[in-house]
Amino acid sequence: MSRKPISLRTELPLLIWLVIVWGALWRDFSPGNLLFGALIALVVARIFYLPPVELSGRFNVLRAVPFALVFLAKVVAASFQVIYLAVVKGPKVVNAVVEVPLRSHSDLMVTATGHVLSLIPGSLVVEVDRSTSTLYVHGLDIRDEADAAKLRKEVQDTEAGLIRIMGTKAELAALEAETAETTTGSSPRKGATP
Repeated sequence: MSRKPISLRTELPLLIWLVIVWGALWRDFSPGNLLFGALIALVVARIFYLPPVELSGRFNVLRAVPFALVFLAKVVAASFQVIYLAVVKGPKVVNAVVEVPLRSHSDLMVTATGHVLSLIPGSLVVEVDRSTSTLYVHGLDIRDEADAAKLRKEVQDTEAGLIRIMGTKAELAALEAETAETTTGSSPRKGATP
């Protein structure tokens, strides 16, 4: 099975990231060390199959700043919630793994959503079904279906925020159409959009 060649332009973000990591690991950002890191990055990218990270070509800073502030607020609130549950309820806390279908099939978007969720105390992505863009999220203090639905909505809201920041134009248009349907009273579409 032959590998489809990937253009240098497509691999450039990965190569730059690998060179930065190389410099950080050695704590040496001298030109010689970075050049050697670039050579190693090229060898790694050519020998080992890494699926290309397809960027959308857009990044909305005006959406990113409020998203980051809301994320930090969620981290703080969740930290206090975890402390409260550990001290007050202890072993009586009921947890669950909730299946959450995402809108996007982009590896970047699914990964970004999973990482944002895993950084918030009390939630953790335990599995990803890449073929259906479904996250299986471990939630803390999930007592019934209403709590599971609330967790699903939080995950999908996180994904929506990331789509507004760096999703493709098609993902953004689908999200806006879904939002318009929801606000006009129609039932939102179920399932993922490409």
